[in-house]
Amino acid sequence: MSFDIIRSGRAVFHVTDLEKSKQFYDALGFIETEATEKEVYLRGLEEHNHHSLLLKQRETPALEVISYKVRSEGDLDKLAAKLQREGNELIWLQKGAQKAVGRAFRYQDISGLPIEFYAEMEAVERKLQHYHLYKGAKVQRIDHFNCMVSDVEKAHNYYINELGFSCSEYTAGEEDKIWAAWLHRKPSVHDVAFMNAPGPRLHHVGFWLSDPMSLIDGCDVLASLGYGPSIERGPGRHGLSNAFFLYLRDPDGHRIELYNGDYFTGDPDFEPVRWELDDPMRQTFWGHEAPDSWFDEATEVLNVYTEKKVALQEAKLKKRKPTFVI
Repeated sequence: MSFDIIRSGRAVFHVTDLEKSKQFYDALGFIETEATEKEVYLRGLEEHNHHSLLLKQRETPALEVISYKVRSEGDLDKLAAKLQREGNELIWLQKGAQKAVGRAFRYQDISGLPIEFYAEMEAVERKLQHYHLYKGAKVQRIDHFNCMVSDVEKAHNYYINELGFSCSEYTAGEEDKIWAAWLHRKPSVHDVAFMNAPGPRLHHVGFWLSDPMSLIDGCDVLASLGYGPSIERGPGRHGLSNAFFLYLRDPDGHRIELYNGDYFTGDPDFEPVRWELDDPMRQTFWGHEAPDSWFDEATEVLNVYTEKKVALQEAKLKKRKPTFVI
């Protein structure tokens, strides 16, 4: 590839009550970089970029965009040129158009997801060793996105062949079709995962914790503050990725995963791990099932050109109830 996408960078959520959302994410242990009457910029303790989660006050909840960081301004231009050659319409946002973010562009990807690429974000002080600020789950950094799409195989093939992602693990079902896939640019299990379901929708944004005990601490703090009903699934260990997990719903229903303990995928000879759809080991490693809401509910996404919600397309493969989305 002539361009270098580094990692997942940030998500932008629309929320209906900014103060309630701010309190929820504060309880999880996010750092508030800054806030206005209509926006809150959040980051993890080890992050040196201005934010990895932006909350915007709006009338209805939605995902505005998920963003990936590229290595340089030159990479941004090369990627933009490639996408335009393919016939994609890009919306450029010049430096200064967004708080703390340099020049960026947005477009609707092959699955209909709202995607943004940027190279520059304002640097801030890391809080990694400011232990007096550690609270809740002590969130460290953004890790990945998980997206529901109608054609996983199409998304999988495009992101690998055209955007330079690699596959760490995947699930295959009937007629050897790809049912779900975990793709990465950084050397971990994933920066983005795609799951077979009506889409496009955002299933969750995953944030990395330093250790499993931080996940338990997060549960205790949430429960003590009255957020127990926000715990949707877990804690537990995934079969795929081997990671510890906890799934939460914020006040608007946006799903957050707290995540720890996957593995290194950076070797050039790493081979993707295949799971059969009916293999019981792909399920939650400890055996407990996820609630129906975890399979059926997700955040609707916006069209970057019209700012309206994107209509859902039915899944290409028949609906099954897995227990492995991570």
